[in-house]
Amino acid sequence: MSSPASAFSSAPRFGVNYTPRAGWFHSWLDLDADAVGEDLQAIASLGADHVRIFPLWPLLQPNRTLIRPRGIADVRTVVDVAAAVGLDVVVDAIQGHLSSFDFIPSWLATWHRRNMFTDPEVVTATAEMVRSLAAGVADAPNLLGLTLGNEVNQFSASNHPDPDVTSVTEAASWTSTLLEAAREGAPAGMHTVANYDAAWFMDDHAFTPDQSARLGDATVVHSWIFDGTGQRYGARSYEVAHRTEYYLELARAFSPTPQRPLWLQEVGAPRSLLAEDEVPWFVRSTIENSLSCPELWGVTWWCSHDVSRSLADFPPLEHTLGLFDEHGRIKNAGEAFRDAVAAARETAPPALRGRAIEFPVGADALLDRSAAAPGGSVFEAWMDASRAGERPTVQVVRDRAEVVAGDTRTGGAAATRV
Repeated sequence: MSSPASAFSSAPRFGVNYTPRAGWFHSWLDLDADAVGEDLQAIASLGADHVRIFPLWPLLQPNRTLIRPRGIADVRTVVDVAAAVGLDVVVDAIQGHLSSFDFIPSWLATWHRRNMFTDPEVVTATAEMVRSLAAGVADAPNLLGLTLGNEVNQFSASNHPDPDVTSVTEAASWTSTLLEAAREGAPAGMHTVANYDAAWFMDDHAFTPDQSARLGDATVVHSWIFDGTGQRYGARSYEVAHRTEYYLELARAFSPTPQRPLWLQEVGAPRSLLAEDEVPWFVRSTIENSLSCPELWGVTWWCSHDVSRSLADFPPLEHTLGLFDEHGRIKNAGEAFRDAVAAARETAPPALRGRAIEFPVGADALLDRSAAAPGGSVFEAWMDASRAGERPTVQVVRDRAEVVAGDTRTGGAAATRV
């Protein structure tokens, strides 16, 4: 187990997004520390060194001016239980959105509808919650840092059923305000923002690649092959095997400094596109190819346990994404992850990348991004060069050019039900 001061160690980290086996994230309503300990011990047995945990926003802050001490204490309990089994912890601060379900406090909904990103009172209150949560875990020796939510930017997307309309400037201000609150509460550690892929591929999205690559202490990506990659190219395609490698190189292209860490914070094996016997190959190839990217901080797999089939209305694939099943038994995905992590720790550092594929994004803050999506001209050029053995990277060009847009079927239940 490392200290926050060593969060940026040179060797890649390997972790798991923790989905509680009993009761899913509803288990925060009546936390069972013994059950959490059993789950986390199983995760540690895979060779993982950290977990990402997801306390629910409405339970932490049920009223705009009420932050529950018991809610903060429960988060600290889970952090301490993780320490007992040798795991570091990243705490997600705003939930937000999980597996197609939204967890928005009642003071933001229906008769109290307010914009979470632009209403000054809402932003101030949210920042106070983040600050309080950070302070509650700041002195934990196994705290790696806080992440701002789980794909909270999806609430601003044009394809959301009820979007919180936001500008690029407002999105950047919201992110900066909450990151500052996290730093005030927990001065040490790695604090990040976790945007889903609309930030990288949707031309009209207010949360931009520049924000993801400049705000916070690392650039975070969530890579899912149900974004059109698997549907377009096929489950065992070259594009599926190299999806995360491409995504990490795309993210690195926006980095303000060459040494900025890259974090593959979410990647999973969706059985909506992969047959069960294809999953071990996908796990191995994803980890192996991601390791070829310089500045990779780590890989955090989604997820630890299958959602119980006793719970209703989930997209079907959510019941199959775990490294363990709903009864706690290791699956072929878990065995493949364990073996891939062991092999990765014996892997030499990556060599320098090869030719840069130009990505013309234009000079406006609202970047032209869709050419980088699956099937787009930048995506295709990178995959062609990679297939030819060139180990390509990406170079951002702040000018416009004639490009072909790719597939931007991003986010939410619409994507996960395919």
